[in-house]
Parts: sequence; C-alpha cells; structure tokens
Amino acid sequence: MSGKQPKSKRFNFKAGLSKLAGKLAPTIDQLRHLPKVLSKNERYFLLALGVIAIGSLVSLPISAFYHLTVPKPAFGGTFSEGMVGSPKYINPLLAQASDVDRDLSELIYSGLMKFDDNGNLTYDLAKSYTVSGDGLTYSFTLKDNLKWQDGVPLTADDVVFTILTAQNSDYGSGQSINWQGVDVSSTNDQTVVFTLKNKYAQFLSNTTLGILPKHLWATVKPAGFGLSDMNIKAVGSGPYKFSKVKKDSSGNVTSYEVVASDNYYAGKPYIAGITFNFYDSEDKMITAFNNGQIDGMSDISAENIDTVKYLGRLQLLPLKMPRYFAVFFNQNQSQVLSDKNVRLALNYATDKNSILKDILGGRGSVVDSPVLPGIIGIDAPTTVYDFDIAKAEKILDSAGWKMSATDGVREKAAPAVKTTKSKTAAPAPAPQKLEVSITTSNWPELVAVANEIKTQWGKIGVNVNINVLALTELQQAIKDRNYESLLFGEVLGLDPDPFSFWHSSQKKDPGLNLALYDNKTADTTLETARQTLDQPSRFGIYASFQNTVIADAPVVFLYSPDYIYALPDFVKNDNTQIISVPSDRFSNIGEWYIATQREFKK
Repeated sequence: MSGKQPKSKRFNFKAGLSKLAGKLAPTIDQLRHLPKVLSKNERYFLLALGVIAIGSLVSLPISAFYHLTVPKPAFGGTFSEGMVGSPKYINPLLAQASDVDRDLSELIYSGLMKFDDNGNLTYDLAKSYTVSGDGLTYSFTLKDNLKWQDGVPLTADDVVFTILTAQNSDYGSGQSINWQGVDVSSTNDQTVVFTLKNKYAQFLSNTTLGILPKHLWATVKPAGFGLSDMNIKAVGSGPYKFSKVKKDSSGNVTSYEVVASDNYYAGKPYIAGITFNFYDSEDKMITAFNNGQIDGMSDISAENIDTVKYLGRLQLLPLKMPRYFAVFFNQNQSQVLSDKNVRLALNYATDKNSILKDILGGRGSVVDSPVLPGIIGIDAPTTVYDFDIAKAEKILDSAGWKMSATDGVREKAAPAVKTTKSKTAAPAPAPQKLEVSITTSNWPELVAVANEIKTQWGKIGVNVNINVLALTELQQAIKDRNYESLLFGEVLGLDPDPFSFWHSSQKKDPGLNLALYDNKTADTTLETARQTLDQPSRFGIYASFQNTVIADAPVVFLYSPDYIYALPDFVKNDNTQIISVPSDRFSNIGEWYIATQREFKK
C-alpha cells in the first residue's frame, strides 16, 4: 500500500493560491486607488503608522539583545594627549627633573612595586616580598615569565644592574640618594635581596623605580649614558612600548607615540595606542585642544580652565597629590630675609584663602606645614600663621622697619659705622629698603600667584620684584640656589620622607632643601623618623618636626593644588583618586578602555 494520500484529498497549492488572489483582488485594487481618496494628512498618518510598525519589528530583536547583554571593554581605540615640555630622558634613572620624562617612563617601564589608583603600594614586577625582623633585609620574588618588550626574559639580574647603575655617581642618576647604603644581590633568576646598612622606613616606596634591561644597557658607558638613543627609543616592561617619534629642525621632540605591549605581564592593555604632543606653554597646549589637534591634556591650571572650549569633551579629574607650593627664603642671598621678624610678617601678610579662591578656583587646599596634614595622616601643626595684616605691621614696626613717607616702602636705619677718635666720622649709610625678589616659573598659575603675593605684601610696605624664568632657566637657578626667594612646589610622596627637602645636608644640589634650612633639632628629628618603621610612631615624629620648621619661618607655605587631569570623555574606567607624583595617573592604564563589545549576561 502506498504512503501517498488519495488524489482527491491532496491540497493543490497552486489552485489554492489562485483562489485566494481572486478573493483579494477587489481589496488590492481598492488599496491601489486609496492614495487618491485619502487627504494629505491621512496619507502622512498612514505612512507614520507604517514606519512605526516596521521600526517596532526591527527594534524588538535589538532591544532584546541589549536587555540580555552587558557592555565589556574591547581592544582598540586611540587618543592623543598634550603636555607642556619635551621629553629628553625617558629613562627611570634620569627622569627626575621632568614631569614629561616621568610620565612616559611610567608607561614604558615597570618597578618591583607601584602605587595603585588609591595611592596604596601594590605589586608590579614583584609577586611577593619579605622583611627581616631587624628591618634591614628585603627579599623580593619576581612574577613568573616576565619579559621585556623586545621578548627577552626579565630576571633578577636586570634589577641588580639597575640599582648598581643608579648608585654609581658616574652615571649621573638623581636616584642615587635613594639607594645610598643599600647592597643588592640576586640568589636566582627570580629573587632579589636588598640589605640596608640602616633602617629606612620609606624603603618600599623606592622600589617603584623602573627597571632597565641589562641586555641593552650593560654595554653603554657612563659618558654615553645620558646621550644614548635609548633614552628616547626606550625599551621597558610596562604596559606600553615605543612606536614613533617626531622632532623639529632643532632636534626637540614634538610628538611621541606608544602602542600597547603584547608582553606586558598583566595582559595587553585595551587601548591600542596613545600619541603625546608637546608644547612650550600651557596656552599653546590649550589652543591645540581648542583647535581639535589633541583629545586631552596632562594637566590644566585652575586659572586657565575658562579658556578651554568644549569642556564637555573632557573629564576634568581632580586628583589629590601630596605636593605643596610655597615661597622659600634664601637667607644667604638676602639680608632682609635673614631677619626673622620680616619672615614672620610676610607669613601673616599672606592671604592664602584668597589665592586659593581667586587663582585656583578653590581647586585645592590651604597649606600651613611641610608635611601636609589632611592629605597625609599627620596631626595638624600647633602654630599657624593666620592672615592678619595688623599683626604683620606691628611686627615690622617693633623691629624698626618704618614706612617711608615718599614711596610707601618700609625701610630700616642701617647700623652705624664705628670710627676711631682720630678719624672723621663717616656719613650715615642710607636706610635699608624692605625689598624682596621672588623667582618663579613662567607657568601661568605661578605667575598669577606671584603677582597676588606682590599685591598682598605691598600693603604692609614691602616692595616685591618678580623674576619669571623659563623652565630650563629656573632649573639652573635652583641648582645654583641663585634666588632671594623662590615660588615653587615640592612633591612629598604618599609615605613622606621630608629629609631631602629640609635636612641641612641637602642644602646644595642635588639636595632639595630650597630654603637652605639648617636646624640641628630638625636634622635629628628627620634622621630618627627615617629609622622608625612603625608608621603611626613615625607620623608622630613628623608632627614634632613640622612645628620646629614653622617656628623658624624659613618659608611661606601657600597651598596644595588638585592635579587637574583633562582626560578625553570617551576614555573609560580611570578610577584614580590619589597620586604620589603626576605620572601615577597612569598606574592603572591597562584597565582603561575606549572600544566596547557586548556579552550575554551570566
């Protein structure tokens, strides 16, 4: 028996279709003439209904897809960032004098440790460390299968080589002071041992130093260390590697491009590449952004934010950083400033809140101390020089600084010259004018602050001269300590060691004692703090130290500004809150992303 149905019961599709078309024929014919009988508004209404119906059909699967999936970072995308300055030493051992050098070094190199986006020390190349009971021996174990960006294995020998090079004064590294009295050795390819002659509380912070590849640098002699092409075409173990560089006719770097490294131990970063463009002033950098030539900016002074167009294209990230700006007094260069009464009066005559509000737009905090209570967990100082014009004037009056009736500048009678009876008395010397010179950078914010201080001090009869220098000139003036007073900033670090800023042994370059401060009590306190491993106890010592400094008034502390990072709005997942130095803003850059992809929810 056949499996087919009888012919009479089989459906004839062709015949059925013809029959259905016959029934629909009048309707189709009517629809064809429908536009002729409908009004214009009715036709538009019918068309809108059709569009809505089609849109609904299309949107249903799209809506379902978005409902069932979540966005995830994807590899790809690039951005460009403007910086003020130009790179010269993209080398962790030579990068201390330039934010640009440090920023690029942060991207290309890795250290044993690093600061995370909350300002805490965490592992970088190291996977663990131990400290001996006496606090003198630190043993680090490296992560497995580390590689340089050129594919060569990274071992403990690279770490040893880097530290020995930093310690060797022939190489001219500014890092040498951090590694004095430290012996370094390796017991195998993954273990590095540091032995300290004296306990040093902040030693772990020093291990954030970027490590150099021994296989590339070992043959470079000290005389050629700063001249090597590898200071620009750098090879490290960080998240990004060198790709391209552009220079102008004078050899200055104008553009520098990095791309994501395939050999980064934490995995290839999501963002494919970053291009850095360099400018010799903040104004030129902002102009470049306003003209669409760059996507973001490394740092913007609060004073210039209003000059930035298209602020909606930026994320203005106010990062907390343990730094302060102050006017440092060089008493060796100024007889006027060697008078403590003058220094006290200048402190009382400085309206810090006005500077913070009017110049920084409130983006920061007032500073009264060399160790930044409020940012770092140290008790506030017992003495604070609150703004008090009347008190400043009273101090100067009592010290013999009288207001001149001719020019509004205070003056003081010069000491009488002693003469013998046989000699004719010398004419009385001219009175000493109360004049102060302030040297500072051409950074717009600092120029504005200097002019505001000039106005404020002028109200108590002080004549202020402002000396504005380009960065390279300022660096030389600081190196030579060639200034009467210096309006400048200092970066302390999140676990501060004020030793290099205030110990008397650091009065000359490469020390950073910009006030040439010399106090035996302060020296002893700083030395004790360095060897106190317990942090609460150490912070208590620093609280005592700050009171000693404030009492001597070698400086007018001003403010701690927020570091305003202008990141493009399309860059996602930068969660940085606190940085130790500006380059730390890149500490979690491997987690930033631009491109996205969608994955089904779990």
